[in-house]
Amino acid sequence: MQNNQVLNQDMKTDTQRSLLIVEDDAGLQNQLRWSFEEYNPQIVGDREAAIAAVRRFDPQVVTLDLGLPPDPANVSEGFSTLEEILALNPSIKVIVVTGNDDRENAIKAIAMGAYDFYQKPIEPEVLQIIIDRAYHVHQLEQENLQLQNAGMQSPLDGIIAGSDAMLKVCRTVEKISSTDVTTLILGESGTGKEVIARAIHDLSPRKGERFVAINCAAIPENLLESELFGYEKGAFTGAAKQTIGKIEHANKGTLFLDEIGDLPLPLQAKLLRFLQERVIERLGGRKEIPVDVRIVCATHQNLDTMIKEGTFREDLYYRLSEIVVTLPPLRERSGDAILLARFLMEKFAEQHKKKLKGFTNDALAAIESYPWPGNIRELENKIKRSVIMADGNSITAEDLEIETGDNSLNLPLNLKQARDEAEQITIKRALTHTGSNIAKTAELLGVSRPTLYDLMTKHGLK
Repeated sequence: MQNNQVLNQDMKTDTQRSLLIVEDDAGLQNQLRWSFEEYNPQIVGDREAAIAAVRRFDPQVVTLDLGLPPDPANVSEGFSTLEEILALNPSIKVIVVTGNDDRENAIKAIAMGAYDFYQKPIEPEVLQIIIDRAYHVHQLEQENLQLQNAGMQSPLDGIIAGSDAMLKVCRTVEKISSTDVTTLILGESGTGKEVIARAIHDLSPRKGERFVAINCAAIPENLLESELFGYEKGAFTGAAKQTIGKIEHANKGTLFLDEIGDLPLPLQAKLLRFLQERVIERLGGRKEIPVDVRIVCATHQNLDTMIKEGTFREDLYYRLSEIVVTLPPLRERSGDAILLARFLMEKFAEQHKKKLKGFTNDALAAIESYPWPGNIRELENKIKRSVIMADGNSITAEDLEIETGDNSLNLPLNLKQARDEAEQITIKRALTHTGSNIAKTAELLGVSRPTLYDLMTKHGLK
């Protein structure tokens, strides 16, 4: 019967309820199995078996006797089990079962994150009411999370952001996308400059046309001109046929020139002429070819310094920078590292067929405090590796292999301003850690939901 029970549990659909009962008393095990057979419960008797069952069956609800072996008279093993279950999956509703008149430990369990408690002796009818309510709350929270995730999707495809700095960038992109203004995107390596360029194209009237990207630093100087402008047959040795360049290929669409700071000076002059006249000449040709294309450029270099050094033309800079979009580094995007980490974790877990629920608290703290000198590119590499290397169903700080730095706040000297800023930062962090779940955020902050709503309104948070 036990084998059939496990088989049925493995074959359950996502819509079926899954119940784990952690109880060491054999008599109570049988009573609870019979009482809740409609849930096809898994019955275990100690912490090790409980954690293994959570990893394997991912139950929505757990009933947990705090008095577990090897010392059933002591609640320490039960508390440790509770802590491990919630670390593996914080959404699980744990109902702790305590001895008669053991209210103090029950309240402590609630403070640790348990959903509810029930005192022995067990009355199955009453316990079933609590279990059914726990299932209902779990379902509501999952539906709410799905709705929040759908509502948090940015209209800019591929951009995951919640920080004020990046939301400002998104608003700028939305405003300029409908125009043909030439745009210069500045930012450190790995900040997502090409993602922003694609977003500009995808929101523009040119969306149905080509988005052509070329990295000016990746192509040898002697080949870059023909790559950009194309060439006629016989223009140089090896030019066996007429070939159009990237600019002409992007006609009617968008041309993205990445690492524009690496464009050689002779080509800067030729690009400037194209921007002024909107015509090109292929290498070896004399015919002027009109091209209708939007230009978006990007660089991680300081073009002002390059202009002073004479390595970048000032007149070209003014042509390229009709609108400048500056991407903040990840270390200045409060809360975004965790949002991106969760998105990347889900993406790579699906790719590598891994069942992962999220990050442990120490992993979240590490992600939040690490300065990410390589920005999103470094974060992506770290998350991909941790997904592959993770042994449990949650990623730990050890899996990430990053060294945390000093996460102290640079607060002002004015006490009121310091309190307000610290309060706002703490609320944002809590919202990020709970995936913007209001109930969990209020619980994490130790305030009621109405109080949290008032604080969010006070600080302009949505």
